[in-house]
Amino acid sequence: MNKSNNLVSSVLRSNMQRRDMLKLMGAGAAALTVGGLSATSAMADDAAVAFWGTATLDIGDKWQEFTRQSGVSPEFTDNGNDVGPVVARLAAGNANDLFDVGGFQGGAERELAKQGLIAPWDVSKISNFAGIWQWAKDIPTLTYEGKQYGIPTVVNADSIIYRPDKLGKVDSYGVIFDPKLKGRVAMEDAWINSAIFTAIYLKEAENKPIKEPGNLTESELGLVMEFLIKHKKDGQFRTFWNGWEQGVQLVANEEVDAMTGWEPIVYEGRKRGLQVEYAAPVEGYEGWGNNTVLLKGATERGKADVAHKFVDGLLAGLYGCELGKARGYLVPTDNNLAYAKAHPDEYKADDVAKLADHVKAKFSGKVYWQNCRPDNFQLYEEWWQKLRNA
Repeated sequence: MNKSNNLVSSVLRSNMQRRDMLKLMGAGAAALTVGGLSATSAMADDAAVAFWGTATLDIGDKWQEFTRQSGVSPEFTDNGNDVGPVVARLAAGNANDLFDVGGFQGGAERELAKQGLIAPWDVSKISNFAGIWQWAKDIPTLTYEGKQYGIPTVVNADSIIYRPDKLGKVDSYGVIFDPKLKGRVAMEDAWINSAIFTAIYLKEAENKPIKEPGNLTESELGLVMEFLIKHKKDGQFRTFWNGWEQGVQLVANEEVDAMTGWEPIVYEGRKRGLQVEYAAPVEGYEGWGNNTVLLKGATERGKADVAHKFVDGLLAGLYGCELGKARGYLVPTDNNLAYAKAHPDEYKADDVAKLADHVKAKFSGKVYWQNCRPDNFQLYEEWWQKLRNA
């Protein structure tokens, strides 16, 4: 654990850049927010819950309305979304003494459960759990030894940004490795996304012996990374980009015609007048989630019941509507649409439905889940450094 935390992790870089992107788009949150402060002061301590989550999970002043409706007063603290330090602070630091509930990038749940750092949820105490869409419940990293350790709070899926005026319709990751586009394509400088995109392509398009693209064995990882290193040495990639702004500029400056990346880059590109699309790849999307976990310290302090009540509130509709409006993120439940219809002055039901349909369409086909803590986490880091040095 300590050894891996000393590395400059691709996971951390990618997640920090995603958060910075949203801040630049006006959708970010402060580093530390105490949601519903005035409501908190009027409520007993046993109604408060300390929520340690990714900054983009914060809904700011809307926590006060959340408190009014749910009876739970969240105290939100940004955890930086950096998985290595988050795990380390739970394992060897004071996070379990300070916080009750975590909102983490998906994939760390099983490691945290194995170490006894988080506790399983009792879904019978979460009435809105039944309304979560089944494919979100089926995210493999949410359970460990038959117990529910993660609640899927935010979901989406990533693929390829491309210029239809140059390439026509793109529907395969093969465009990234097409020698005809040598020097006109790019990938992100982060294995958490780029390694899985490549693994999906090799598995589905070239029938390589890869079982799970999000959790590669040592030999599978070697296959994927040697493939990437060869293409890099051949000059296939314009660059491995860092940060969403560089990603936008690669398209805006007409430096690339296609690149793997985040969907919000497409929206930002369109705002700047660019003709860009987001591909629906035949090989499948890279799905990702930001999941809610129950920290062990909450159970030791007698906060488990209020934590369950808090998560039930996240799935009740208000949170999903606000997160969708502010971030374009989706809470996977029909409660969002029901809430929007009941509160037309606050939310547009058509917009809520459109977002849901858009994300559902992605998950109606083949999806391989991102995993920020694969079994061979250390090897991923070592291989990615070899790629940078190649």
